[in-house]
This record gives sequence, C-alpha cells and structure tokens, in this order.
Amino acid sequence: MTSASEIRNTAVVLAAGRGSRMKTGTPKQYLEIAGKPLYKYCLDTFEKSTLITDIVLVVPEEDVARFREELRKGFGESIKECKIRAVVPGGRERYNSVNNALQAIEWPCDYVFIHDGARPFIDEDSIRRLYEAVKECGACVAGMPSKDTVKITDENGIVAQTPDRSHVWIIQTPQVFERKLITDAYAAVTEHAEEYAARGIPITDDAMIVELSTDHPVKLIEASYSNIKVTTPEDLAIAEALASSHP
Repeated sequence: MTSASEIRNTAVVLAAGRGSRMKTGTPKQYLEIAGKPLYKYCLDTFEKSTLITDIVLVVPEEDVARFREELRKGFGESIKECKIRAVVPGGRERYNSVNNALQAIEWPCDYVFIHDGARPFIDEDSIRRLYEAVKECGACVAGMPSKDTVKITDENGIVAQTPDRSHVWIIQTPQVFERKLITDAYAAVTEHAEEYAARGIPITDDAMIVELSTDHPVKLIEASYSNIKVTTPEDLAIAEALASSHP
C-alpha cells in the first residue's frame, strides 16, 4: 500500500478561457485583482500546498510558448519552488482542455485535482478535506449547499419543479479523482463527444464525465462560499473585496 509520504497529487489549473461574459477584451484569467493576475491566486495556493506535488497549467494555445519560456527561467523570483511540470494548450471546450492536461501527466500521480483558474480563492483547508475524501471514495467534488431556493423550468420558462433545497448544492472546483478513473472516463467520453452533442448533452464539469461513462459514485465535499468563480464584471468587485483577506 502507498504511504502518505509517497502519494503524489497533481493539480490541473485551467486558465485557457476566453472570458466572453466579462466583456473586457482580455481573457479573464489575466485580469488583475488587487494587483495580481486572477489565475495566480489559485496557482500560488497549489504551489504552497503541502498536499500538491505537481501542477499542469492550461493556457490559451497562443500563450503556451511564453509560459513555457517563463517556466524554463523559473518564473523569475515569483515562485520559490515551482511545481509546474507542464504547460499545455487549452482546447475548444473545457473538457478538451482537461483532457489535454491529463494526457500531459507523465510522472507518478495518484490523484488529480482539477481546478478552474477563475476560482482564485481556494484554500488549503478545502484542499485537505477533498484529499481525505478522495482517498476514501476515489471521486469527490468541492461545493456548497445552496442558500437559495432553486426552480426547474420547462422549455417555456414555466416552473416545473422545486427541488428540496436541503439536497441542492452549488458545484465548485477542485474536482478530485483517482488518476486512472478520471483518465479512463475522459478517454471514453471524448471518444463519444459528438454523440453527446447530438443528443443535446452539454459536458459542463469533470464529475459529469465520470457520471456519463462509469457508475462510480461522486461525493460532494464542502469547500467555502468564498470559492467563487469570477465570470462577470460584477464578480470582479466581489473578488477585490475577498482578495484582501486571502493569504
């Protein structure tokens, strides 16, 4: 059995989005929050984490060469002990980007933490809870119980169902999986991606990849309400406020 000291965890940081809903003309992951690029917040957290041993950084294809050169130079003085093992290009869809990252993992890896670079405020306590859970169940996802009542509508916007709020969660990242489980699941779903598209099934997160291709249960683990995703201009103001309390 692998001892705790031998377990290797790879964090995949997705920073390849276009950020069309931000309407700034600049990819949102590069926007500065309190003087620091958005994606660098979570990247620095994974760099400092005692549980993360390796990192794959996913960036727009046109930026790969620049980031690889910065990696070769050690990112100057900004990172004392760089854990980034690979810089890979993003794909057309999020799941394509994740698949590119999974294919780049050529080193020993037990568990993969897949995280959106647009969620800057993931913290070490949440990473640890997810790590303890994935060791037990093989697949877990960060999230928080919904504070709001949620309505399910029909195609005309008419309320069709009101689910019990006690069972409704807002899903976040990291989403964490045993490496073979998520790699095999991505391979299976990628092979049939056109079929899912034809059936009108959008693939929106990594847990859905596992749900579509396996019968493996995925456990929800509480992270933090501060673990927001910066998507719209309104989110930037919230992020600025949260940045002041983020280490």
